[in-house]
Amino acid sequence: MRDGLSDADLLARHVAGDPDAFGEIVRRHRDRLWAVALRTLGDREEAADAVQDALVSAYRAAHTFRGQSAVTTWLHRITVNACLDRARKAASRRTAPLAETERLEQLIEPHESAAAPAERGDLHRELLQALSTLPPDQRAALVLVDMQGYPVAEAAEVLDVPVGTVKSRCARGRARLLPILTHLRPGGGGSPPSDGGRNRTQGASVPPPAGQSDADPVKGGGGRA
Repeated sequence: MRDGLSDADLLARHVAGDPDAFGEIVRRHRDRLWAVALRTLGDREEAADAVQDALVSAYRAAHTFRGQSAVTTWLHRITVNACLDRARKAASRRTAPLAETERLEQLIEPHESAAAPAERGDLHRELLQALSTLPPDQRAALVLVDMQGYPVAEAAEVLDVPVGTVKSRCARGRARLLPILTHLRPGGGGSPPSDGGRNRTQGASVPPPAGQSDADPVKGGGGRA
């Protein structure tokens, strides 16, 4: 019966006391939430914790959802904010460089099993390692737009910042990634990455728009639609 219900209907049922409605929402969206968290944080354990934090926040704050955005946008916003919170906390307590390469070797796509062959492993590791060098806000914008294929306007909704801020963060992030990923581009000694995104290939060079600022903060608040 629940398969035919919309996300908003399921959320309303959850608020009304249906004990299984929120579990159906989780089943529908957990893979994409996991993908966003993993690519934003670059660490499986941190990503799992961030998704868990986000889902707990969504579970508790479901009554605040007013339908001003899609449920999936609301969930992704909560997840990105949880990731950014964890990234900032990790950066503040980090006293020595982490063994990023060793950790990234263990990463797989969220829809693959742990025993799946790693044909894309080297390329995937290089992309994730390059992303890990970016500030969290730029990384989150690039993950949503370039890797998850979100339109810029929808990514701005998820991050709760103006469209121009998302464009600026993406442009600055791409500019920082370009020297690192040049060898993966055509003519650069490798193949261009293919991540299945709807917008563009990762690492495209776009100069920062004139006058744009990257200083706009990402607003927190897990439960706000």
